[in-house]
Amino acid sequence: MFRPLIITVFAASAGILSSRAAPVDFNESVRPILTGKCTACHGGVKQAGGVSFVYEAKALGKGKSGEPTIVPGNPGGSELLRRAVTDDPDEKMPPPDHEGEALTEAEVATLRQWISEGARWGGHWSFQKPVAAPAPVVEQADWPARDLDRFVLARLESEGIAPSPAADPAQWLRRASFALVGLPPSKAELDEFRAAAANDYPAAKAAAVERLLASERFGERWAAVWLDLARYADSMGYEKDLARTIWPWRDWVIRAFNADMPYDQFTVRQLAGDLLPEATLDDRVATGFHRNSQTNVEGGSDDEEFRIASLVDRVSATWTVWQGMTFGCVQCHSHPYDPIPHHEFYEFAAFFNNVADCDLKDDYPRIKVPADPAEAEKAARWQAESEAVSAAIMEPFQNGAAKVAWQPAAYEHVWDNKEQVELAVEEQGGRQAIVAKGTPAQKSIYEVVVKSPAARVAAVRVESLMKPGDSAHTPSDAFVVTEFELRIRRAGNHEPGKDFEKVPVAFVALDEANGYFWTPQWGAFPNQFHDRYAVVIPKDPVALGEGDRLSVVMHQNYGRDGAAPPVLRRFAISIDDSDGWAALLANPGHAAGLKRRGEIEGALKKMKGAMTPVLAERAAFPRQTAVFRRGNFLDKTDAVAPGLPEVLGGAKGGDLDRLAMAKWIGSAENPLTARVFANRVWAQFFGIGIVETLEDFGSTGTPPSHPALLDHLAARFQSEMGWSVKALVREIALSATFGQDAAAAPAAVARDPRNRLLARGPRVRLSAEMVRDAALTASGQLSAKMYGPPVMPPQPDGIWKIARSGEKWKAAQGEDRYRRALYTYWRRSAPYPSFQTFDAPERKVCSPRRIATNTPLQALVTLNDPVYLEAAQAFAGRMKREGGGDAKAWIAFGIESATSREPDPQDIATFAQLYADAQAELANDAAAAKQLGDDPALTIVANTLLNLDAALTR
Repeated sequence: MFRPLIITVFAASAGILSSRAAPVDFNESVRPILTGKCTACHGGVKQAGGVSFVYEAKALGKGKSGEPTIVPGNPGGSELLRRAVTDDPDEKMPPPDHEGEALTEAEVATLRQWISEGARWGGHWSFQKPVAAPAPVVEQADWPARDLDRFVLARLESEGIAPSPAADPAQWLRRASFALVGLPPSKAELDEFRAAAANDYPAAKAAAVERLLASERFGERWAAVWLDLARYADSMGYEKDLARTIWPWRDWVIRAFNADMPYDQFTVRQLAGDLLPEATLDDRVATGFHRNSQTNVEGGSDDEEFRIASLVDRVSATWTVWQGMTFGCVQCHSHPYDPIPHHEFYEFAAFFNNVADCDLKDDYPRIKVPADPAEAEKAARWQAESEAVSAAIMEPFQNGAAKVAWQPAAYEHVWDNKEQVELAVEEQGGRQAIVAKGTPAQKSIYEVVVKSPAARVAAVRVESLMKPGDSAHTPSDAFVVTEFELRIRRAGNHEPGKDFEKVPVAFVALDEANGYFWTPQWGAFPNQFHDRYAVVIPKDPVALGEGDRLSVVMHQNYGRDGAAPPVLRRFAISIDDSDGWAALLANPGHAAGLKRRGEIEGALKKMKGAMTPVLAERAAFPRQTAVFRRGNFLDKTDAVAPGLPEVLGGAKGGDLDRLAMAKWIGSAENPLTARVFANRVWAQFFGIGIVETLEDFGSTGTPPSHPALLDHLAARFQSEMGWSVKALVREIALSATFGQDAAAAPAAVARDPRNRLLARGPRVRLSAEMVRDAALTASGQLSAKMYGPPVMPPQPDGIWKIARSGEKWKAAQGEDRYRRALYTYWRRSAPYPSFQTFDAPERKVCSPRRIATNTPLQALVTLNDPVYLEAAQAFAGRMKREGGGDAKAWIAFGIESATSREPDPQDIATFAQLYADAQAELANDAAAAKQLGDDPALTIVANTLLNLDAALTR
């Protein structure tokens, strides 16, 4: 969608460069031509005639015709140039009927010169490590306040443009307050700042920035940006869109920004905090970033399909957030415009493919986050101990199971209580396996009556076997056994349905410490990737007389709405009669372990707090990652190991894991991470990034308006600033570029309507959250309460009338009614309506950039929404209480509170007239007046003030 802009920007430069003696730069002049005019047919996906201009080796090789595409130093021998200049419509490139434009004479000249000079290829600018070039020398040397200003001024001077004067103190403080903390300055802060600025404006700015950086509101403001990226919501998504308790992760983000956690650590903790040595509770909560992906609990959905959908989402989101790359399209084919082959998507997906969550309604795995932060260390210690104790409990039994010479049981009766499957016996791998044929029912119970090979039964092993031909590459169906029973059927009473003697079961030993489910449940979900086993150990060994039979009963109560239930499809039973199992049960350490785990789980259950989803790696039975043909998860091809894209110098294979990947992303070796974040912060200040396409730093993204400036910021961010977000924010906030007056003459606006040259200060509309928070601030209603569960401020009735959902929006009362917008309950299927009207996303997927719109609906919201009507009434009361004097004094106070500007006499007169007119009209409309508070006319004035353009911009 951005190709026309690229062509426009670079086509002109290509024409200029082609006439110069200076060598042609591939990235500046040639790549845009190839990307805009050639790669649609000769790219990473479609390679017509065997020609691709995405990969250097292919571009400098031969096509299917056998002719060399590009011959360095020989334009005449290069098929590229011959096809570009020929008049033969059958050979002309681009073809005359091509949807794009033909090459211009200037572009052809550029290509000819480039080939003549040796056709030197170059990696895309964003794939090269950023280098902080020396700040350029400028003529107006007294203007820059920071080195970054020199890059801006050098560009302006080259264009013959002078920067704008400095903004007045009130304009600057409002702009800085919204940029740093997302809230307007109070009247007291404005008065204090004006006084300080009159004495020493630069010192006053520096002091104000330090105050704002130290405010707890800083974390809330920057967390709001991060929640869009993380697709944060308080619901799971899809049709049912059930509630999800993940707000502890949101609170972690706020605290991280307030603590100025270095961005490289911020990155590692969210992508792989659970794998850090001695990971803390906070480290594990941080991984909630990727538990914000959607979960589909709709009846009939395929859990493996939506586990894969979540996996794909995590890969794409990681690349969008940290790398600013359209990596998601590589799911189905090689990247059309950048040198990223298809298989590298799945090499990267392998880093996430072995996490334990799998589209479950209970959002497993989850951890307990205490309500009292002082108990965080205790909660982390208990949960780590519980996991260690579980592993220690299982380990002796797992070792025993591996050493025992298990004896196959002979099956006499196999029975399904639902009678929907036939349990048949087949040979598999030299032993007898029971195979379920047919369509299983929910909550099936299988009973298998066996003739034991030994008269004494000390343990029974049940193995779930993979279907012949299945493997970790192509897994078998899921199964979950929720309970095991052992029964004795005495001689002559063998068939199911007759009387039996129940055998007390002491313990069920599993093939991993906890599996996907807490002991004694056992299963593989949503697919089985390896043969699995469980050992059922009776309290006392079972003695079987002549003719007695053992019955093994498996309850399978783990249902799935409308989908095939997870039941055993292929399994085998074997017996052991050794004394070792009884010895393990009698070991004091076993009983102590069970007791201790019970104590921990009981204590955690009593601890006040929330269970929140996190990432956790599967310790056993890893999944295998394969390439999907055309992105279809049902059509797998080659298996791949974890790997990082070669174009960025990433490593392949070896011991790479998710932690290594996270550290690579958060390192100075990665050329994109610092650039992308510096650009994102810049966009929050100026309303548009140095690279406008925050989501696309690749060949089809918009080129940077100030490339050297971006590299300067990125290189310093990761070196001198030590990845400090606050240091980067301080640098931009105190720059002369940010401090310019936003006013501009019509001629300047006509020349640069979007302020890409940065010749004036930014004038940006408030975000959806800021619009609401600013109104609550002006009204005096805004609550300072931080953290905790989401709240439900008023919204119009009927928004939550969602199919197959009985959940209701219950408007909060008291302080929660006026919390910051950041804490508003976010349901994906029905986001808070006023936020959507002001361009907030649904958060079903990663949203790197909000595109601001300007529609009549926005005015209707701020004029009529219950939140803004309540705010207007409260604002009117505040104007009277704090404005003092008469109506004009109230109005003057209101104008400054809403806009941060000193009121103009004409403005006061205009609103005084509105007040008088409203009084006269409402005197004859008692019903309307009643709805508008104690002073209905002043409420109308307050409502109008909150709707001023000056109140909705910064």
